[in-house]
Amino acid sequence: MELKWKGDCSPHMQIKTNHGVPCLTYPAFEQLGGFYHGFSTRLGGVSKGIYESMNLSFTRGDNREAVLENYRRMAEAIGFSLEGIVCAEQTHTTNIRLVTEKDRGKGVLKEKDYRDIDGLITNTPGLTLTTFYADCVPLYFIDVKHKAIGLAHSGWRGTVEKMGAHMVKGMEEAFGSRAEELYAAIGPSICQDCYEVSQDVAEQFWKAFPEHREEKRLLYEKGHGKYQLNLWYANELVLTQAGILREHLSFPGICTCCNPEFLFSHRASHGKRGNLCAFLGINVT
Repeated sequence: MELKWKGDCSPHMQIKTNHGVPCLTYPAFEQLGGFYHGFSTRLGGVSKGIYESMNLSFTRGDNREAVLENYRRMAEAIGFSLEGIVCAEQTHTTNIRLVTEKDRGKGVLKEKDYRDIDGLITNTPGLTLTTFYADCVPLYFIDVKHKAIGLAHSGWRGTVEKMGAHMVKGMEEAFGSRAEELYAAIGPSICQDCYEVSQDVAEQFWKAFPEHREEKRLLYEKGHGKYQLNLWYANELVLTQAGILREHLSFPGICTCCNPEFLFSHRASHGKRGNLCAFLGINVT
């Protein structure tokens, strides 16, 4: 399968296959030590039809046992315990949950007792933070000094509300993290060439980033009230304005919509699809 990599951001993610399951990872994160992470593709699972094959959503109509088997395969491929997964309950908010041992298994093996949570943070080893995607932006955060992590879902609503900055503040308050010491990454999501938005959305981004209003790298007009929005760049602005160093920030280099055979995309499939997941955890020593 020939993939379309986008932009000039470096380093791009890399594809690793373990136990027959491909997974996207960041070379910069792998060099840190003490943490594990990954981003699923739509390959290597057992789901059928529009969910083929590594669907990780229980809520889109797929067979529950197939989804559970897909989680088992992802856990084996990345190297974490299925029992340690903790899932978000995403509704395009900037709400963040501090995940503790009592949350172990919620979202896969146990019911969640929370909702409206788009960001997860923890310093508990062995808990695997898990968030869901099919074009929206994953945001990863690692604090090596304090052994703490964060994972967030940031669609256009989360991005314009600066979810990345909320995550930095949340980790500062919970763990004593310092923005300039955090390592962060923007995950696979829809690229600017594929992401058309209406003028009302464009206006919200101009308001959120007034100093970049004329910058086509953020938004450019197609005509008839339509614009192309760059969520990767918008999130780069959010994160660097929040104090994260540019040299500590990794980029995806791969668009979900440009690669519909490899990654689930809501736009490319017109909503007929499964879900991808981002995973992040602290190794148990």
